[in-house]
Amino acid sequence: MRALEGLNPVQREAVTTTEGPLLIAAGPGSGKTRVIVHRIAYLVEECGIRPWQILAVTFTNKAANEMRERLARLLGDRGAEGLLVGTFHHICALFLRRDGAAIGVDPHFVIYDEEDQQRLIRRAIQEQGLDEKRVSPRAVLGTISRAKNELKDAVAYARAAEGRWEETVAPLFRRYEELLAESHALDFDDLLLRAVDLFQQAPEVLARYQERYRYLLVDEFQDTNVVQYAIVRLLGERYRNVCVVGDIDQSIYSWRAAHPRNLYYFERDFPELHKVELVQNYRSTQTILAAANAIIRAGFRRDKNLWTENSPGAPITCYEAFDDKDEAEYVVRQIRTLHARGGARWADCAVLYRTNAQTRVLEDALVRYRVPYRVVGGVRFYERREIKDLLAYLRLVFNPRDAVSLERVLNVPPRELGAKSVQQLAYWRDRLGCDWWDALHQVTAEDLPDAPPCPLAPRARRACVRFVSLIDELRAGARELTLPELLDELVLRIGYEGYLRDGSEEGDERWANVQELRSALQDYQGVPAEQGLEAFLTGASLVQDTDELGSGDAVTLLTLHAAKGLEFPYVFIAGLEEGLCPHSRSLDDEEQLAEEWRLFFVGVTRAMRGLYLTYAARRQLYRDIVMNEPSRFLAELRALVPELLAEDGPLAWRQASASLAPRPARPEAAGLSPRRPSEPSLAPVAPPQFEVGERVYHAHFGTGRVVRYERRGSEAEVVVKFERVGEKRLSLTYARLERC
Repeated sequence: MRALEGLNPVQREAVTTTEGPLLIAAGPGSGKTRVIVHRIAYLVEECGIRPWQILAVTFTNKAANEMRERLARLLGDRGAEGLLVGTFHHICALFLRRDGAAIGVDPHFVIYDEEDQQRLIRRAIQEQGLDEKRVSPRAVLGTISRAKNELKDAVAYARAAEGRWEETVAPLFRRYEELLAESHALDFDDLLLRAVDLFQQAPEVLARYQERYRYLLVDEFQDTNVVQYAIVRLLGERYRNVCVVGDIDQSIYSWRAAHPRNLYYFERDFPELHKVELVQNYRSTQTILAAANAIIRAGFRRDKNLWTENSPGAPITCYEAFDDKDEAEYVVRQIRTLHARGGARWADCAVLYRTNAQTRVLEDALVRYRVPYRVVGGVRFYERREIKDLLAYLRLVFNPRDAVSLERVLNVPPRELGAKSVQQLAYWRDRLGCDWWDALHQVTAEDLPDAPPCPLAPRARRACVRFVSLIDELRAGARELTLPELLDELVLRIGYEGYLRDGSEEGDERWANVQELRSALQDYQGVPAEQGLEAFLTGASLVQDTDELGSGDAVTLLTLHAAKGLEFPYVFIAGLEEGLCPHSRSLDDEEQLAEEWRLFFVGVTRAMRGLYLTYAARRQLYRDIVMNEPSRFLAELRALVPELLAEDGPLAWRQASASLAPRPARPEAAGLSPRRPSEPSLAPVAPPQFEVGERVYHAHFGTGRVVRYERRGSEAEVVVKFERVGEKRLSLTYARLERC
């Protein structure tokens, strides 16, 4: 029986429990993807369930593709035919294109990404006469997104609005929704919210989907938010064959409105559920797992019983760096050693960090040592300027009323429609009371009774005519051409190669990106562009950071959040300092601090064979040198499992010298070479500038009170308790404090 081959007894129980609700509590590295894939195969092969009756939801396109590939190997391509596997957003987009008309959703809607949304919200802010410096478009969009993820539309949000900020956002939310509707567009959150609307307002549609998808599987269930859980509950309430897979200790996305409480809601709404715990780990060494279990004990005061049959492996290395540059140098030296002596590929190594700002010194060191690397979360392919230009044209071919795309390319490449002409056209459009597409069609109309005259100069009017003709002709060509051919026609008609290739290396790189886009369209070579365009544009809109991890041999730099779901033979977690990891924003909030513990747990359990934990005694922050204590995470590991750790750096030297007193504590004083770049000479100790208890101001940390003065070697430090971020230790030589 292929579906049960290679499974341990607990995995086999999870696979063969097919009827009724099932909660699979899957620890990291416990083979949960294997269990999901084999469970689907078991349903099809042994239970006679048709593949099209199964719906599997993942959180990334990469995970969905991996699942499809594994199923194809188990069942064959035909055996898995009709099975729907995808992200919540992908699946809901399909539902809305099929049945959204029942609630007024245009089946030809386009999906607006963050940049598109910013354009709309900026327009709404300008119309309200507000200042973007005081009302941040990004902050407004974040508030709107959180509201939608809690099942609130603009009306519900306005009804419940309290306080100045919510009352400011409410009319912007309403106008933003109107602008989306004018363009027949949805944002990412709408894909989910409108799917719930569809199920609630059109019960016959919900009944049809419940009947079709009798078996639901949801991966990474701890990362679902309110609206996603509503979708699962609505789809599964008829047959109740809902299998969710999750680990409460890996819930790290509260900033996306995810919350581990959905695991409790699932138990409440499906009380007859069966629970299976996967705790055997196939990824990490015994040492790494013992540390992970200790993290759970320290952070949540309960036991975690992950175990493995793997070898004990090497101790976990803890390195105390002199400063952030020393930390980066150490990380890169260790990676080079693993590569040169340990037989590791560059791609076997990953450096994880809490904030993106930490990458600068790491990248500098990697470049200096000529180590290839990639940064997950950099400028992604589909966000590059030239790619967004061409996608905007393709979106107009699909939906000419897409206002954001039209505004983006109306004068790209330049066609006699400069900023002044576009502004005049927008003003005229508003006076006509129509959308962009209708306004462009009316630019050269001879007879517009009771309409204001078009303010454009003749050359600009002719450019509008050419633009409309271009889009109309491309739309007609889409019925005859394939997608690659349509792109070729578009690029030729607008002279895009000449526009990009200006003789510079950057121009050549941008043109190479266009060629790569054409390669991506080759997957749709066999169908007319009119049919392939919808699928391609939807897929391009839903690409995520971690989906772009290539197969090149390079060290990976990524945040702890982005590392979720990945694994690497060797993992370095940098910046383990109080205020950085855990982040200062979490220190006064119990729930946020608990999530920081879970984030550290996720980082540690990415490692397969080797784990390195590093921190810097001082770190450059803007213009200041900040002194941070080692993270409480390290302190707990040192207290609970000291036998698992191998100390390196000054702490190790201090420990060694303490046992050999009266030998000097610092290696330099003993005539030893330090394992870091030479230290700068310390400035003379500055006299105290502020009284203890005095209120002071710092440009980054805000206001606070001086707590005490301390000495570190020959240098004086001031400890200030800031109102926002708690205590910070600052060098008196470098700190720029002011009296309040």
